[in-house]
Amino acid sequence: MAPATRAVLATLDGRTVGRGRASAGNPITTDPADTAAALGAAIRSALTGHDPDRIVGGVVGLAGVSRLDDPEVAAGYADQWSRAGLSCPMRPVGDAVVAFAAGTPADTGTVLIAGTGAVAAIVREGAVVRIADGLGWLLGDEGSGYWLGLTAARATARALYQDKQAERGELVRAVCRRVGAREPDAFVTRFYELGRDRVAAIAPAVTECARAGDPVALDIVETASRRLADTLVSLHPAPGPVVLAGGVLAGVPEIRAGVQQRLAAWLGRPGVLAGDGAAGAAWLAIRRAVAGRSATVPAPDDETHARLLAG
Repeated sequence: MAPATRAVLATLDGRTVGRGRASAGNPITTDPADTAAALGAAIRSALTGHDPDRIVGGVVGLAGVSRLDDPEVAAGYADQWSRAGLSCPMRPVGDAVVAFAAGTPADTGTVLIAGTGAVAAIVREGAVVRIADGLGWLLGDEGSGYWLGLTAARATARALYQDKQAERGELVRAVCRRVGAREPDAFVTRFYELGRDRVAAIAPAVTECARAGDPVALDIVETASRRLADTLVSLHPAPGPVVLAGGVLAGVPEIRAGVQQRLAAWLGRPGVLAGDGAAGAAWLAIRRAVAGRSATVPAPDDETHARLLAG
């Protein structure tokens, strides 16, 4: 699934009553004015047919939440919030927090996210206290979609330049098709013209070729599983839930299984796959809203969380 901004409108007992979707919304990789506008569009869609004055709380999960430390960027998000008719507080949190909440009702544990990038985090009482990797496409993100695409491209370039026909298996042919060049120099030139998302878009070719038995692709998938598990274990997680999230872990069963096998062996628990991150944000908003209301409002429990994620 392509990156997107998603919104969920839910009741305090966990019933989903509205959903919205707009373009991708990471304010570090995209113009913050555009990502704020995407948030506003998703919220307005989720609010269709509902009175904004009845909303008692909201949480916004962002991969680039640190950008909101800039007053101008924060003002842009606040403006979209108010334009949607919302007067309740907007609470911005990192994507690791909402991903964790999308996998467990607990407020303390560990989360591993592998999408275009990759990061592991310790979450304690609803806040990230320590991370591993998350260093971006130049310095880290090992095992991520970008890493899969880049690693496959490196293997392809080596095979093309060394003219080793034995190494020109299905993966090399698939990567050449996606890059749009088969000759060594042309391949390198075209590859360097690709944007970050286009490199990550090579990742599906890796998994497809691994399923077909290509040995280079199989090795890349195995290495991705190992590096992702290593990233999480490097945090020395305390007992508690382990949540797995992101398009690579959700969409590539082979990588997820490899990660879970390692975590089961090393930590004694394989980890659970997260659901919709927007529903995780809604869970955080419900928990926070109920905490500030009278005792007559039932506290959200595991059943509330399950209902919300199932919605």
